Amino acid sequence: MTDQPFVPADFTVPRALDAEGFRLEPLGEQHNEADHAAWTGSIAHIRATPGFGDGTWPPAEGMDLDRNLADLRRHAADFEARRGFTYSVRAVPGDAVVGCVYIYPDHERPGATDVSSWVRADRAELDAPLHRAVSAWLATTWPFAEVTYAPR
Repeated sequence: MTDQPFVPADFTVPRALDAEGFRLEPLGEQHNEADHAAWTGSIAHIRATPGFGDGTWPPAEGMDLDRNLADLRRHAADFEARRGFTYSVRAVPGDAVVGCVYIYPDHERPGATDVSSWVRADRAELDAPLHRAVSAWLATTWPFAEVTYAPR
């Protein structure tokens, strides 16, 4: 682990990304039930998504809402402390939770950023557009020199 901040102190962390068919917003406690329903109904699909091949998440056995809430609170704390940034993917139109984007430092390669994302199985058509939009956003808005984000 490095003592360097993940993003510079003077960098304003984006609170949203609006794109065709979806919107990103910081993941928080308010998403618990919708987030839980989104991923628990798509475990096999998410595990088959590029970037989730290690088989550790999502847990095959699922988890209860309390454990999911603890996980969301951890991600929200990381966001506020600028240690990592997790965004809920919301459908547009509407606001159903349809996925998630994780932006964290790569702890094996100092200075590099590791990004992963998933969408619900029933919204699989959003996977490639989400990847394209997030990739462009990272390249134009964020201060990262090196990003690893499994291609689609």
